[in-house]
Amino acid sequence: MTSSPERTRLAQSDNDIFVALKGEEARQRAELELIPSENYAFPEVLTLLGSAFTNKYSEGYPGRRYYGGQEFTDRIENLARERAKALFRAEHANVQPLSGSPMNQAVYLGLLEPGDTILAMDLSHGGHLTHGAPVSHMGRIFNFVRYKTDPSTGAIDFEALRDVARATKPKLVVCGYSSYPRDYDYADFRRVADEVGALTMADVSHIGGLIAADVMRNPLDAGFDVMTTTTHKSMRGPRGGLILCKEKFAKKIDASVFPGLQGGPHMNQVAATATTLRLAAMPAFQDYARQVLANAKALAAALNVRQVKLVTGGTDNHLLVIDTVQSFGLDGAKAEAALDRVGLTVNKQVIPDDPNPPMRPSGVRLGTPAPTTRGMGHAEMEEIAAIIAETLAAGGDAAAETKLAARTHTLTSRFPVPGL
Repeated sequence: MTSSPERTRLAQSDNDIFVALKGEEARQRAELELIPSENYAFPEVLTLLGSAFTNKYSEGYPGRRYYGGQEFTDRIENLARERAKALFRAEHANVQPLSGSPMNQAVYLGLLEPGDTILAMDLSHGGHLTHGAPVSHMGRIFNFVRYKTDPSTGAIDFEALRDVARATKPKLVVCGYSSYPRDYDYADFRRVADEVGALTMADVSHIGGLIAADVMRNPLDAGFDVMTTTTHKSMRGPRGGLILCKEKFAKKIDASVFPGLQGGPHMNQVAATATTLRLAAMPAFQDYARQVLANAKALAAALNVRQVKLVTGGTDNHLLVIDTVQSFGLDGAKAEAALDRVGLTVNKQVIPDDPNPPMRPSGVRLGTPAPTTRGMGHAEMEEIAAIIAETLAAGGDAAAETKLAARTHTLTSRFPVPGL
């Protein structure tokens, strides 16, 4: 967070941007962030992102840089790598990926050849764009084949997954999700991958903080070859990526990140990642992670009581997906807009085998990392569930939405946003 003189200087030099900054700060205070991939960064992270490390170009790796003046950049990157290895019980860590997409691209390009087959979760069943969606560049470079969930339970159909693996012989099996409300038994994936001679990769970007806190399973404990995670979301760090792998893949992964895919890392981001990893190792963060899961279960239960249909019927992690068409006769875009109007920020979301297009899908996705960061608990989850259900049942009634927005504001006014 910038100091008062710096904010004054910004207001004088670019008032249009300053007004937008003030507006975003006010929006974050008054409204409630329920998108499960968003969170409020640690105040220390905001400080480091605006620090002198922004000025330094550090192309290369510690001890092997292309420019001089690297004493302190080497120090922070080494700290980040060692903290990541300790926190996640990893043999090797690369902390340079600029975000989640290049993080995953670096793994594919470092360990595979173009045209190789990768088995990954279907996007409409909870997978992610970076897991080879046809519109992505990786989807054009590699041959992605899909596994899905069981329509009757919403859980991953491992028998069908095994059949696809046997038929296609993938070089890499990827597990990970952006909207799957359950935990994995990573040993199941390992057994399938071992059977067909494939490498294993877990993209745990959504639940990286929960794994760091040991409240959800760690794929590295199950012998996975690679684990990737973003450093924001449930970890409350900067927007960036982290690759953890077995030592035998370290050189290939590092060379794939640099010089294969990226140039110089963003050292302000690396410094913020290092501090995030330290904070994530603290007992307070473990308490936070446990509360994230407890809040998600409480929110799911409160929605179920109100006859709101959830994909898989509930959650084992930090997120939920509401089937808004079946529950309220609204597509996800309309539901997202209605909740926006009452101060609850969610995102429209496809559901398994969704008959509707991605910009007008059948559901919305929501989660509990951000409200938990603000200090909310079980009682607040009950109120959030009530506001969601009443808003989506109101059918766009302006008077009802005005009253519901006032309830949201009453709720958020009691829980400040850290760092603002």
